[in-house]
Amino acid sequence: MDVMEQIKGAVESNPIILFMKGSPELPQCGFSSRVAQALQACGAEFAYVDVLANPEVRANLPKYANWPTFPQLYINGELVGGCDITLELFESGELQKMVQEAAPHPSEG
Repeated sequence: MDVMEQIKGAVESNPIILFMKGSPELPQCGFSSRVAQALQACGAEFAYVDVLANPEVRANLPKYANWPTFPQLYINGELVGGCDITLELFESGELQKMVQEAAPHPSEG
């Protein structure tokens, strides 16, 4: 499968997905770490792709989204942005709303 198709499939099949350096448990970059922590603080269940372990994804994701840096957060198939945007949304309370709408907890939704 073409790497662009793999990226598209991952984005479309996960309500919340973070393309990051490392994993939420072992981030390899401060920016990736902060975005993962913000999502966890929202109580989000999210998928992730370690771009360091997937060099083809790392090379092609900037073309897919026309966004040059990592991490990249997608909610409901849409690029939310990188670290700065995600943290601004978290501090304003918007990220929590976006996460809840994308992946409501069964007891709440």
